[in-house]
Amino acid sequence: MTVKHSRPTSPHLQVYKLPLTGIISISHRITGVLLSAGLLLVVMLFYAVSQGADAYAAMQSMVNFWVVKLMYWGFIYALFFHLCHGVRHVFWDLGEGFEPEKLDKYAKIELATAFALTLATWIFI
Repeated sequence: MTVKHSRPTSPHLQVYKLPLTGIISISHRITGVLLSAGLLLVVMLFYAVSQGADAYAAMQSMVNFWVVKLMYWGFIYALFFHLCHGVRHVFWDLGEGFEPEKLDKYAKIELATAFALTLATWIFI
């Protein structure tokens, strides 16, 4: 016996294309979790400092690997991205920027600003 469904099915993610604001929203949540996890590295650094010169030297040698440096800059980008999206939410709380043409525009500005702040940090460090 077969059952016929007359209701339409929802499109799958392979069919439905998320808008940029949806991708940004999901990314904001992911960066929040990653920033929390990244704080563990900061705590490890402080712990190494508190344990003396040998522990700090060991931590420094670990931090000099290119993968750790890449994670460090990813952490900085995530921090600035999270900050920029938080500022965008302040504008939304004020009732601004909900027009469809402004949503994508502000999302692109948010991404570019986070990248520019990361680049400026890289230049000044």
